[in-house]
Amino acid sequence: MVYVIVNEKGVITFINQTYLNVLNMSKEDVVGKHILEITPHSKLPEIIRTGEVHEVDTWTINGHDTIITRTPIIKNGKVIGAIGRSLFMDMSSAKILVSKLLKTEKELNKYKKEVYQIHQSKWQFKDLIGNSSEFVMVKSMAQQLSNTTSTILITGESGTGKELFAQAIHHASLRNKEPFVRINCVSLPENLLESELFGYEEGAFTGAKKGGKPGKFELAKRGTIFLDEIGDMPLTMQTKLLSVLQERVIERVGGIKPIKIDVRVIAATNRDLEQMVRNEEFREDLYYRLNVVRVSIPSLRKRPSDLPLLVQDLILRINKKIETNVTQCSQKAIELLQSYSWPGNVRELENLLERAINLANMSKQTCLNEEHFPSLFKGVSKQEANDSENNLARAVEKQEIETIKRALQQCNYNKTQAAKNLGVNKSVLYRKLKKYNIGSCRK
Repeated sequence: MVYVIVNEKGVITFINQTYLNVLNMSKEDVVGKHILEITPHSKLPEIIRTGEVHEVDTWTINGHDTIITRTPIIKNGKVIGAIGRSLFMDMSSAKILVSKLLKTEKELNKYKKEVYQIHQSKWQFKDLIGNSSEFVMVKSMAQQLSNTTSTILITGESGTGKELFAQAIHHASLRNKEPFVRINCVSLPENLLESELFGYEEGAFTGAKKGGKPGKFELAKRGTIFLDEIGDMPLTMQTKLLSVLQERVIERVGGIKPIKIDVRVIAATNRDLEQMVRNEEFREDLYYRLNVVRVSIPSLRKRPSDLPLLVQDLILRINKKIETNVTQCSQKAIELLQSYSWPGNVRELENLLERAINLANMSKQTCLNEEHFPSLFKGVSKQEANDSENNLARAVEKQEIETIKRALQQCNYNKTQAAKNLGVNKSVLYRKLKKYNIGSCRK
């Protein structure tokens, strides 16, 4: 860094050795002299006269192009001197720094984009299929709630599509350009749930990452956080969550600095929270804080008239996912499906349909019939149902092998790229290669 200070008359009172080296002069030759005697084109006298600040200016010193900053020294409202300084000995240093900054900004934008892609809503209200009066009413209510910022509690049996509704609400809200962050309150042990929700500081515990880590509430900044299976959250965490919802402030584990949060909270559960409150298994004050407005999704057995629409929509989605061409479901098969109670709701329907589509595809059939649902069809014996299941498993494995081989061929057997194209972790691909004995040689 080059550095020079002048008084109100423009006389040099201080100059650092780096600047002296550039000038090829000694301190005795410079200090006490007017700045224009040393650098005739200096603008420091202009700074003294105007009191302006030159934050960034290009300047040449003995053939060295540099970037310089000039600031006045002010005391009691009066300019009593000026300072000229530069961080760079030459423009090449500045260009290197600018290049690094641009590269860092580019990488940061890339990571921001990746985070957004990971934490974004994929489902919209148009994707929620059903024409039954109860379903239409619930869907309409959810659409209206999208325009507010109120906390929402979504209830319903497992497999009814609670997260799909949460995503659709976020997608239709003014926060749809910001993240949709999901956390399952039952999938993490209690000692990890707090750090996942609120993040942690460096050194907060053994194994904590250097620099700390933001929690889900921070990642959901200005967006929506979806607390799935809220009924299974431990009581100790319920207390901390209540405080966050009331104060809209979090503290990272091991931290002391409060962090303000701006997120919309949508919670979901398949449990009876009112009964849990009576049993003292769920905090009453948290229940009222979450239950500002409620969206109760009907079970599939309560809307059997929606089943044909759901079947047709799911057939299209499953065909696209597993690359099959089963186009329809027979009326008898639909009636069979409508006669079932569906304890697993739409999720169970999707699983059974994927199984049926694989069975039909094995026989080169494009229409689903009763026999493609062996677990439901009484005309199929238990042995035949088991045989169908075994045949299906073999068919799925065969299709998986072909998909993996095709992915490897398409990227010239680059396993890292193949895993990326398949949408799986590289370790998952390696396990599949080992399982199916797919060698690395090109065949």
